[in-house]
Amino acid sequence: MAGILSYGETIIVSVETNWRLLALTAVAPIAWGSGYYVTEEFLPPDRPLFGATVRALPFGLLLLALRPGLPRGVWWWRTLVLGTLNIGAFFALIFVAAYRLPGGTAATLTAITPILMMLVAWAVIHERPRRASLAGATVGAAGVALLVLHADFAVDPIGVAASFAAVAMSSLGFVLVKRWKPPVDLLTFTAWQLVAGGLVLLPVALLVEGAPPPMGLRAVGGFLYIGLVGTLLAYVAWFRGLRHLPAAAVSLVGLVNPVAGTLIGVALAGETFGGTQALGLLLVLVGVVAGQPSLTIPSRRRTPLPAHVGLPEAACPAGVVSRR
Repeated sequence: MAGILSYGETIIVSVETNWRLLALTAVAPIAWGSGYYVTEEFLPPDRPLFGATVRALPFGLLLLALRPGLPRGVWWWRTLVLGTLNIGAFFALIFVAAYRLPGGTAATLTAITPILMMLVAWAVIHERPRRASLAGATVGAAGVALLVLHADFAVDPIGVAASFAAVAMSSLGFVLVKRWKPPVDLLTFTAWQLVAGGLVLLPVALLVEGAPPPMGLRAVGGFLYIGLVGTLLAYVAWFRGLRHLPAAAVSLVGLVNPVAGTLIGVALAGETFGGTQALGLLLVLVGVVAGQPSLTIPSRRRTPLPAHVGLPEAACPAGVVSRR
């Protein structure tokens, strides 16, 4: 009681810190977007499962060697679940979609991820999405369609099913990352998921695609970029955002992925960029920013109040001047 009488409380709202966290989280979709160009220009063609395995397993083992630690108890099966949802099954399904659908079609279908992720977060961790967030996700998805959807639009049932399955699995996996609090630091936690996902992919890749293809320095350099930047850096940034920010905030930032891929394609591969693409880019950015939930986190700090603010004398011991 004395502490309450002696001090007031000031509520401090940390806005700048959380927007900084959001900006760091955006490193992930930007890195993923750059991976389209690197995959097309540097990696062996027609070996998606091999590429996904190399992207996950060796770099997960490298990170685990730098930050060692093994799961214990329930974290063995939780790691397997998260690694399968976020890495193994997701990589495989997204590659199936990419091979069976035009790139613009696949990107447009996966742009529903923010909406689905918000709904999953509502069901699993009771984060109810704001109407503005759902509206922002809808506007952003429309922007992605304008940005990447071209005249070669096609519907392949298997490709569409793979896209939706990839979106559903990753949405559930990302929300479970928020629900399950790991007993280790973020780097070790990321390593666990990459290793588990890579181990799930490895037998499938060997069974479907056979032995690894021959690789030159160009392919090795491409895999180093995809592994270090497009996987390790990207997933650490993404999981860090999921740990500290609302699911709606993180999911909306994911729409930056096709924006980064498009701009890098224009700059490095000479892809066309006209008025429709510019409008799509604008809509994506508007959706990402306008749909953000409140990123303010109230915290309390005790601060002394002026001496002349007092209590009735009856409330204080004899001979003591009251302040609060």
